[in-house]
Amino acid sequence: MKVLQIIDSLEAGGAERMAVNITNALSLQDNVNSYLCATRKEGMLKTSLNDTVGYLCLNKRSTLDIAATKRLYQFIKNNNIEILHAHSTSFFIVTLIKLFKPNVKIVWHDHYGNSQFLEQRKSKILHVCSKYFSHVICVTDSLKDWAMTHLKTVKVAYVPNFVVKDSVKPSTILKGVDGKRVLHLANLRSQKDHFTLIKAFNEVIKESPDYTLHCVGKDFENDYSAQVFKYVEALQLNTHVFFYGSKEDISNILSQSDICVLSSKSEGLPIALLEYGLAGKPTIVTDVGNCAEVIENNVNGLVVPKEHPKALAEGMLQIIGNTDKAREYGRLLKHTVEENYSQDVFIKKLTTIYNAILNE
Repeated sequence: MKVLQIIDSLEAGGAERMAVNITNALSLQDNVNSYLCATRKEGMLKTSLNDTVGYLCLNKRSTLDIAATKRLYQFIKNNNIEILHAHSTSFFIVTLIKLFKPNVKIVWHDHYGNSQFLEQRKSKILHVCSKYFSHVICVTDSLKDWAMTHLKTVKVAYVPNFVVKDSVKPSTILKGVDGKRVLHLANLRSQKDHFTLIKAFNEVIKESPDYTLHCVGKDFENDYSAQVFKYVEALQLNTHVFFYGSKEDISNILSQSDICVLSSKSEGLPIALLEYGLAGKPTIVTDVGNCAEVIENNVNGLVVPKEHPKALAEGMLQIIGNTDKAREYGRLLKHTVEENYSQDVFIKKLTTIYNAILNE
């Protein structure tokens, strides 16, 4: 079996991490040749690819870049690739390939993060392309329901994300006091709702002034991130809230953190949440996407309403005030992630889908 994962870039995002993790996991299977193509640009995740993975970067300059499409076609032809596993917006270029190479099979992986706002999703081109897909994989139940009603693909499956521990050399040193660090692992995007997080943390330090908040994720240097930084300054939190940008050594960062949080107003199934769980950290999430599928409130973590700073602050203070309970949350969340969101569980489901479409 020869499979090519296709993703826009290798920047540090959830869909990108999944594409790399799937590529690496497949490369360890005895009966699979695994490849990955970054269509637009590379990124820090390139260094995470296994040495046995076949790799191509197209440096595509526009949506309809004929030269890049030809290079991809030739790569697929030269390697006798049978399955094109396209992630997110990469569905368009693989559909073009399908028109000229009808025997290839397309699997489209929907990582859409704004799952709370699916009614606003623009999908005309996706709807047209979907008739060429053999299978659609969705990271949440709501995305599966949407695909079944909006796309032409007959076979649609919900397959939860999985997580693996990275082996990147430690390089990041978090500021603040040991034992009193809160981690927020998310790119600086509006759906991640840093404003609710910062407002909540401002209440936390009124009762626990030694705690610090550490935000790890890509700064796109746009209006949103500028407003976030301005808000931190306005609340005079510069000595309590720190930003690190994109980082590769996530496991190392998690080892220095004591409480983990996601304050999103919309999500699919965030990789960050699974990374928190794998590290056994007490975690608070907002009730969006499939977060509540992973965390059962007051059992293996805390689930609070989205865009509710008071509830988020109370959740953090609850964990700060009860170390035994916090430790139990982390232990049970780690068990949940290892049992239900492991690489082995995911790859077994994925290869079943691959084999089915190859035998059609």
